[in-house]
Amino acid sequence: MKLLLTDSGVKNASILEALLDLLGKPIAEANALCIPTAGYGGPYGDPGGPWRFISGQSLHPMTGLGWKSVGVLELTALPGIDKERWVSWVRETDVLLVNGGDALYLCHWMRESGLADLFPSLHDTVYVGLSAGSMVLTPRVGEHFVAWQPPTGDDRALGVVDFSLFPHLDSPGCPENTMAEAERWAAALKAPAYAIDNQTAIKVTDDGVEIVSEGNWKLFNAAP
Repeated sequence: MKLLLTDSGVKNASILEALLDLLGKPIAEANALCIPTAGYGGPYGDPGGPWRFISGQSLHPMTGLGWKSVGVLELTALPGIDKERWVSWVRETDVLLVNGGDALYLCHWMRESGLADLFPSLHDTVYVGLSAGSMVLTPRVGEHFVAWQPPTGDDRALGVVDFSLFPHLDSPGCPENTMAEAERWAAALKAPAYAIDNQTAIKVTDDGVEIVSEGNWKLFNAAP
C-alpha cells in the first residue's frame, strides 16, 4: 500500500497534493471505501462520529473530497459476509479512507475481520488514515493512547510502518497533547516516533517516509 497518515484528514493544499501524487489521477476519477469502525471504540465513541465521517459532514476532510464513488466498509460486519465478496470490494477500490477514534479497537477489528491480512498484497491501493486510522499501522500506540482494552492486554498495533505516531499535537480539542507529553510518550517507547499537528501528514511509499506539513511536527528517537 501507499500510505498517507494524517492527523485530521486532508486539511491543506500540501496534504491534498500528496494524496493526488499517491493516487496518480484526479480524485473525481477514484473510487473510495471508507472504514468508520474506529469511531465506535473507546469511551468517547458514539453513533454521530461515524455518521459525520461517512457523510462527509466531519471537520476532517476525507469522504467529502469529491470521489467518483464512496462505499462503506464496516469491519465488524465482515465476519458475517462471504469473504470473496468483500475482498473483491477492497481489491477493486483505489483508496481506503480510515476513520479516527480508538486505534486499538480498530486494530482488533482489522485483525478479526481479516482486512489486515490483505494489506501486504494491496500494492497499488492508497491508504489514508485519520488519527487512530493512522496510528493503527504503527508498531505501538503507547500507554498515553490506550483507552479500549484489547484482548492482548497491551498497546501493540499492526506494525505496517516502523514508527509510532502522536497526533493532535497542541490541539485545542486535546489540551493534554502537549509537546512535553509527546516527549514523555516517545521516551517510554524507545523507538522512532513522530508527533504531528492537524496541518501535518506522513507519506509512506517504497521510496521512504516524507513529512508533508504546513504546521508543526517532531521526530523522536531517530534511527541511526
